[in-house]
Order: sequence, then C-alpha cells, then structure tokens
Amino acid sequence: MPATTGVQLTVWQIGLWAILLMCAVTLTVHAVRKGVAQGAPDGGRVTLAGPPTHRDRDLVKEPDAVFWNVFAGLVVVVPAVVIPALASPAVGLLMLILGVGAALAAFSVGRKLEQKRQSRPENRPGYAEAAARHDALLARWQRYELDPAKGIDFPGMSDVNVPQTAALVRALQEAQRCRIAAGTDYARAVEQLDVAMAEAEAAAGVSAP
Repeated sequence: MPATTGVQLTVWQIGLWAILLMCAVTLTVHAVRKGVAQGAPDGGRVTLAGPPTHRDRDLVKEPDAVFWNVFAGLVVVVPAVVIPALASPAVGLLMLILGVGAALAAFSVGRKLEQKRQSRPENRPGYAEAAARHDALLARWQRYELDPAKGIDFPGMSDVNVPQTAALVRALQEAQRCRIAAGTDYARAVEQLDVAMAEAEAAAGVSAP
C-alpha cells in the first residue's frame, strides 16, 4: 500500500502495533470493568451517615481509579491507531477494527467469567450466613450422635422410624445438597433444617434451650 506521508512501517512493525493495541485495549477494558464492579451501587455517589470508613474512602476514590485506567489505556491505544494510519489510511482502519474487536471480545469474556464466578455456590448472596447457621445445626445434631449420654436420654433423635426424625434426616440431606449445588436455595434449606431440628427435638422430649 502506498504511503500518504513520510511515515513508513514494515509488516513486522504493523504487527507489533497491532499486538500492542489489542493488549492495551484488553487490559483497559478489564481494569474498567473491575473498577465499575467494585464501585458504589448508586453509580459512585456515596452518602455517609457517620464518620467515613475505609470502605467509604475506597468508594469515593473509585471514579478517579476508573478515569486513570481509561487515560492510561488511551495513551497506548491512540498512538497504536494513529501512527499506522499516518503510514496508510487502510492500515489505520484495520487497527481501529482490531481495537474495537479486542474491546468487544474482552467485554464478552469478562462478562462470562463474572457470570461463572457468581454461579459458584459459595458466591451466592447470603451463603456465608447460611453456612454458619448450617454448621451450628450440624454440631447440634452431632451431639445426639456422638454423646452416649444424650443417645440414651433421647433415643428418638436417632430413630428414623420417628416421623420427625425421618424428616430431620431428609432436611439434613437437602441442606447439604443445596450447600454444594449451584442454582439452589441454600438459605431456605437451612431454614427448613432448623425447623425440622426443633420439631425432632420436641418429639424426642428435648427441652427447649
């Protein structure tokens, strides 16, 4: 392609500019997505009801972080498009298309990775609270299984022929399944386990704490 200015680029130089452009665009999109995801839920406006905490200060700084990430990316992206364009408008157009394609690809991949991360059982809303409650109920149940004295005093807690105990065993299994399976209502399963535990204890004659 004939050059329109005094700028001359070899095929290897154009290739290096293309690689640099795509890397810069990809990193910029990733940084911006991360900054926006960690920002305040109301779009960056933070209302403080008391003295500012460390998290409050981070949220206030977040728009500046996004700005500087974009600025740093443009410092690389703009020359990577303009310099080849000075050598040949067609090459400049190609670089622009590559940049847009890299941005779309980075955004699409980032969104899929985020969706995959959020679909993990331990990343569900309220998982930590439900898991702590679940562990406490398991410890409460194990006292009847591991303590011989309690086994003698409350044999019904180990007798699956008792309807309430059978329901408790099913609730234990369901809560454990929901704990490790994506797309399940873990908090609700733990709530049902709590109810089943209380009913089984009442049927076995365990006095309320």
